[in-house]
Amino acid sequence: MTGLIDTHCHLDHFSDEELPALLDRAKSAGLSGMVTIGTRLSRHGQQKALTRRSRTDITIWCAIGTHPDHVSEEEYLDADAISALAEPEEVIAIGESGLDYFHGTEEVRPLQHKYFRAHIAAARKTGLPLVIHSRSADEDMAAILTQETEKNGAFPFLLHCFASGHDLARTALDLGGYLSFSGIATFPKGETIRDVARDAPAERIFVETDAPYLAPVPRRGKRNEPSFVSFTAQTVAELRGMEPAAFAELTTSNFLRLFSQARL
Repeated sequence: MTGLIDTHCHLDHFSDEELPALLDRAKSAGLSGMVTIGTRLSRHGQQKALTRRSRTDITIWCAIGTHPDHVSEEEYLDADAISALAEPEEVIAIGESGLDYFHGTEEVRPLQHKYFRAHIAAARKTGLPLVIHSRSADEDMAAILTQETEKNGAFPFLLHCFASGHDLARTALDLGGYLSFSGIATFPKGETIRDVARDAPAERIFVETDAPYLAPVPRRGKRNEPSFVSFTAQTVAELRGMEPAAFAELTTSNFLRLFSQARL
């Protein structure tokens, strides 16, 4: 399988010494590139610096944002401030941002909503896609996406590491969003995720690792890395009755459409 893009990983969890071999393994697994995702806007410089580890045979892009788990620790930045940080060309997306009710207490939820809406506004302002984290918050996520679109207009987005139900998938797709599937799609208890991955429109799907988390079968339990996206891609390709090469071409085409600032 060639030409795959890992649309969501966290290269800041790997040391400088580990990155050359990590990139070698990614290239050997058929990857053309990967997106390293920010979880704190205060560390935007770290994500941008990682893009400079790109090579002629494999590209690293980045997204910048504040993860919902960190909203109580990070300074609030409005859409203008976030947009200004996203100006360099190596930044191809805003995020990750969103809602996490699995980790977040009920008291922090209003703050998650505030930060999330600021990131949505930044995505709309810049035209960059918003990488959305949603965990145990399907109803509120669907409501905010719908409200924001109806009130202020559409904006480009994807639900990363999709692990929700059919209702949220349908809402996101109806609003023009994309879905990205991680190693969860290979887990024995991932039937619902596999159903969504099989039935979603072909032009709206991606694969990712969320490395170093959620390593797919047959690497489950190990430290995840971008090269392992090939296992998830194999699973989703089989679900959809596609040859691996065709699936890689499809998802890379989708990536270049949504992440329109990316260049291979």
